[in-house]
Formats: sequence, C-alpha cells, structure tokens
Amino acid sequence: MPIEAADNVPAELPGHGRTVCVTGAGGFIASWLVKRLLQKGYNVRGTVRNPVDPKNDHLRAFDGAADRLVLLRADLMEPETLVEAFTGCEGIFHAASPVTDDPEKMIEPAIRGTKYVITAAADMGIKRVVFTSTIGTVYMNPNRDPSKPVDDTCWSDLEYCKKTANWYCYAKTVAEQDALETARQRGIELIVVNPVLVLGPLLQPTVNASTEHVMKYLTGSAKTYVNAAQAYVHVKDVAEAHVRVYEAPGAHGRYICAEGTTLHRGELCRVLGKLFPEYPVPTKCKDEVNPPVKGYKFTNQRLKDLGMEFVPVLQSIYETVKSLQEKGMLPVLPPGDDVRDNLHEQLMMKPAQLLRN
Repeated sequence: MPIEAADNVPAELPGHGRTVCVTGAGGFIASWLVKRLLQKGYNVRGTVRNPVDPKNDHLRAFDGAADRLVLLRADLMEPETLVEAFTGCEGIFHAASPVTDDPEKMIEPAIRGTKYVITAAADMGIKRVVFTSTIGTVYMNPNRDPSKPVDDTCWSDLEYCKKTANWYCYAKTVAEQDALETARQRGIELIVVNPVLVLGPLLQPTVNASTEHVMKYLTGSAKTYVNAAQAYVHVKDVAEAHVRVYEAPGAHGRYICAEGTTLHRGELCRVLGKLFPEYPVPTKCKDEVNPPVKGYKFTNQRLKDLGMEFVPVLQSIYETVKSLQEKGMLPVLPPGDDVRDNLHEQLMMKPAQLLRN
C-alpha cells in the first residue's frame, strides 16, 4: 500500500511527495534514519520482522509517523516480502543486517539478503540504493600501514577475516563487494556508507552492540580493557550521512563516516572515568606486555565535501551514557565529585585536552 503525500508537509522540504523504504527500520542507526527522513518530509516504508511488536513503538511516536510511516513485515531471505515493501518507492536505504560473529547467523543474511535487496530494487525500476555497511569492510588487513590514512579505496582482507574468525567483517565485505558488482550490472546507483563504531542516544528500547561497547565499562562487568583502538561517530551523523548521499545527485561509491578521532581503549576508559567518576571504570589493560595499539586514521573528507560536520567524540560518549541512564539500562549513581562544571566546554574538547586536566 503506497503512502499518499501528507497535505501538511511543506512543499519546500526535500522529501515532499517522495517515498523511500528503510530496511531493518527498528535498529539503532535505522531508527535515527527513519526519524531524519520524516523530518525532511519523506514518506517512509519501514521493514521490520513484526510490525505489531511493541519494540517498534518508538518509530510510530516520531513526528510525522502517523501520516507518513508504514511498517511492513519483511525478511531479507524472502525476496517476495522485499518486493511488497518496495512498492511505490523511489529509493531504498538498506540498513538491515545481523551483527554477530556466528557464521551461521551472519553470512547468508548479509550476503544473500543484500543481493536480494539490490535485485528487487532493480526489478522494480528503483534506481538509487544506499547501503549501510561498516568500517569493518575497510581496515581489516594486517599488511596495512597504520601511519597512512584509510580511505574509501581500502578493503578488508577476506582471508585475514576468516583466519581471525571475524565473520561479521567477512560477511559485510563480501556483501558490499557483491552489491557493488550486482548494482553495476543492473544499472543501480548504489551508494555505501561505512560508519566506524556508532555511539549516541538510543531510540530503540534495547541495548545494541555498539552501545554495549561503552556500557560494559560502567557496569563493572569489564574488569580490564583490551589493547585495541577504535574510531567513533555519533548516530545522528550516520543518519544524516545517509540522507546527504541519497540527495546528492553526484554521490557514488563509498563514504567513510567517522568523527576523525581514534581512541585507545585505555583513553576511552579514562574519558569515562573523567566524565562519570561514580562508575567502576577499569584502569588496567588486559595486555600489560605489548605497547598500546595505535588505531588507524580514517578520512571523512568525502562526507565533509557534502557539507557534513561531525559531533565531537566526547559529546557522543557523554550522550550515550546519559541515554542509558534515562532508559533505565544503567543505574544512576551519586557522583563521587562534581567534575561536570563547565560540561559543555569539556565536551567540545579533544580527548587529549580533557585527559590533561
């Protein structure tokens, strides 16, 4: 059932009278994407496993959802359900994907599911698809020079992914490469967004994998931190990146979505300890033998060229924790001391500045 354009949408909004589909609409990134598309006036058809499941109620609460959001059941492994969901759409945002290193749960849905999405879009005459991939398709290569910036031309090494049992990165890399080739053959304009680890407030009612990355250091479940480094990006920026590349006529290829700062896990823990000293944040590294791992530097220039500005990483971390508290997923403890004076100024700092204070 196509959605009719709502009369109350200003004609000057980019999405006025236009209908798009977001797969996996209830996910962390996809929820923010649906919200942003509605804000811009689009009619949105969102696919979920079960449209009446209460866990999708947050989508129906968005401004504009009552008139311009329809939730439909779809399964990536059932192509006929995708065809039904894509009916009446001019573009697709393919955000649905499992997030696991279990090969049985990851490989088939990621690879075949993505191919089914591209094929269904092509069969229905839809010309533009934005695919939510991951930085995991870019940097997993033991031979890459860590001193050189990682850009959209870089690919993860499939044999290395298999050797290290990183089936998430393996499946997403194969899926992305296959999608690009299928799109080329079928005349689809496929644009790929490759986010680094995504933080920020949750809209969905459950903790997702990237939020758990921060949460485990606050609950006491992690007694040490691993010797690893990570780049981060705010979920609102990831949603905005999807919309920008969709609306930019000349957008093509892959877009690394990163704030630009890479933190060693020890730096992340020290930041958490500074901002939230009331929690039992670990202070020791699990690996006390090897020197601290240096993270890659990821270039976000292609998105900056589209006018993107990124939320500072400290603000992303802070908003993640506050969201967990507000949703009751993390207990609110009395602060040990008041370090939140001049909080706004602190959040605008570079992490190294905060840690020097």
